Amino acid sequence: MTTRVTTKDKILDVAEVLFAEHGFNDTSLRTITSKANVNLASVNYHFGDKKTLVRAVLNRYLEAFMPAVEKALYELNDRDDYNMVDVFQSLKGPLLELNNLKPNGASRFMSLVGRGYTDVQGHLRWFITTRYTEALAMFTQSVMRANSNLDAETLFWRLHLTLGTCVFTMASSQALSEIALSSFEKEISAEAIIDQIIPYLAAGVAAE
Repeated sequence: MTTRVTTKDKILDVAEVLFAEHGFNDTSLRTITSKANVNLASVNYHFGDKKTLVRAVLNRYLEAFMPAVEKALYELNDRDDYNMVDVFQSLKGPLLELNNLKPNGASRFMSLVGRGYTDVQGHLRWFITTRYTEALAMFTQSVMRANSNLDAETLFWRLHLTLGTCVFTMASSQALSEIALSSFEKEISAEAIIDQIIPYLAAGVAAE
């Protein structure tokens, strides 16, 4: 039993690194098994197929992140008044807490989520929206409460444009950090990227 758990974790750890660096589409099971020094039968035994492995890799972060987001949003909604900066700030703490889950966990999670959307992993989006419906509903509710003047159609576009901005930033976080270091001689952390994006997103969603 111990050996099987160790093998499963080894596959997850190797797959996570490869998915983050090369994307889901460009990482084959053969590459994962070779790097993890396991056979394909082990992957099939623990996960069944690549889609399930992809979900399992991301879910190690989501299981910590989504409940924390839900809790933070409930606490936000206990307040009498708040704005879009406050809504996005509620996501910052849970995201940075992922650094306690794993070294550089926030950056790794951002990269994986970005890869998931840019690689057109439809099953991954389905998995997130069906498994974490309450947290996502709380986010939408919080956005609507902070922007009661927005109609449903405008809100739809604002949220999808927000998602697009986040996906690009997440998928490009490593490249953006390298550019910032080269151009401004500044080391950019995941927190610094979050602090840059929050006021930008908040202004976009709340725009008249």
